[in-house]
Amino acid sequence: MPKIIAFAGSARQDSHNKKLLNAAVVGARNAGAEVTLVDLANYPMPLFDQDLEAAEGLPENARKLKQLMIESDGLLIASPEYNSAFSPLLKNTIDWVSRAESGDEPALQAYQGKVAAIMSASPGGLGGSRGLVFLRILLGNLGVTVLANQQTLPAAFKAFTENNELIDEKKKAAIESLGAELANTLSKLAT
Repeated sequence: MPKIIAFAGSARQDSHNKKLLNAAVVGARNAGAEVTLVDLANYPMPLFDQDLEAAEGLPENARKLKQLMIESDGLLIASPEYNSAFSPLLKNTIDWVSRAESGDEPALQAYQGKVAAIMSASPGGLGGSRGLVFLRILLGNLGVTVLANQQTLPAAFKAFTENNELIDEKKKAAIESLGAELANTLSKLAT
């Protein structure tokens, strides 16, 4: 059974990306994956700073997330778009988790060999697609294989019901399919 860690690059309680992520998680679980859903709001970390790292080591929350990523086969990421790029929260999280804690630890241990599916929800008309370009590049540089398929959700402020379900059934199916594609890809790679 493939293991996936799922998170949104937003700490906001009513985040459109958290809602979008939930649909992809359903798809991954229905395809047989074990999914650990993480809210980055529960893992606060200081801004990445090498002097702080040298003085205090890896922050405890970064260590916890890093271990979850090491134990996972894949990443399911919903990324808000901030000024045509991904969020500072997501970048900071990725940076802290990338750090080695000892000289004998493999470089980028939490990312090497992983497969990711990415998506974005945005109030704008492009659905966050510009930010996904940069996220795809960053993950690729860390050794993550990013699925070619990705999903965006424009006008996200009016895309969900009061129960945080996607209103558009076709979009809901597409997002669930992305989660299932990640799970199925991981299963195939494991054989």
